[in-house]
Formats: sequence, structure tokens, C-alpha cells
Amino acid sequence: MRYILFVFLFLFAGCSTKNYEHTQTKIIIIKSPKLKFADVGYIRNTGTSVQMELFVAGQAIEKFTINHLVCTSEGCMSKEGFNKEYLSAYYPDDILQHIVLAQEIYEGKNKQKTPSGFTQKIKDDHVDIEYKVQTKSIYFKDKKNNILLKIKDTQ
Repeated sequence: MRYILFVFLFLFAGCSTKNYEHTQTKIIIIKSPKLKFADVGYIRNTGTSVQMELFVAGQAIEKFTINHLVCTSEGCMSKEGFNKEYLSAYYPDDILQHIVLAQEIYEGKNKQKTPSGFTQKIKDDHVDIEYKVQTKSIYFKDKKNNILLKIKDTQ
């Protein structure tokens, strides 16, 4: 019984602590029907997990952790549930993680390479997205759903 308890504690203690490989200070702007933020934040990531911590006047006000679930100060939910509540139900599940990590969205649909990154324009009945990834900035705008995400280096 003691060994089972030890194994149980070891497994859950290991899951609760996350050591991120990369930490970057960014200027983050988020505008959506439920979120409004414009200030400095930290983006931390490993290969499969991302954390975005938002600050106002030096005080942490929100933290988003994205791996198999999306966790906020209000609790954890599926990526699909997060999109439905905070962004748009029409988005692919991994869209926020891909944007924060400057990766292509919608499986690279309409991707155009540029000298400093790439752009994607995706328009259908539910979205009108302009997405630009450059060396020091990320820009995502969906005109139909009134969503804007900008992430820029602080330098």
C-alpha cells in the first residue's frame, strides 16, 4: 500500500510542475468579445505546452496554460470549449497554441512565404482571417468574429 501511495504522489507531483524551455517577454494585445488586454506578458513554452502570463502595471492578472487542455484562472477546459467561449467556435482546436508559437494555422491553407516569415488569408462563411508571422511579430485578425491578437518582441 505504501508503494502505491508513493507512485501515486510521484506521478501527480511530476505533472504539477512544468519546466519551460523558452521564456520570452512580449507585448501582447488581445481583443475579443470576452477578452481585452494590451500590455507586457511572458510566453513560456516547451515542445507541447505553452503558457501565456499577462501583466498590467507589473501585476499578473491572467495566465493561460495550453497543452491537451486550456487552463485559465477560471479553470480548465478543452481547446474546443475555450475557442467557443473566448474566441470562435469555428476555429480549429489548436489555433491559439499555433498563433502563440508563430506556426501556420488551418494546416497551412493559403500560406504565402515572405522574406521575414509568412502570411495566411482565410475567408469563408464563418471567418475572415488575416494572419502574419514575421521575425519579431505575430498578427492575427478575424474581421467576422471581431478578434485581434498581436504579439511583438519588446525590443
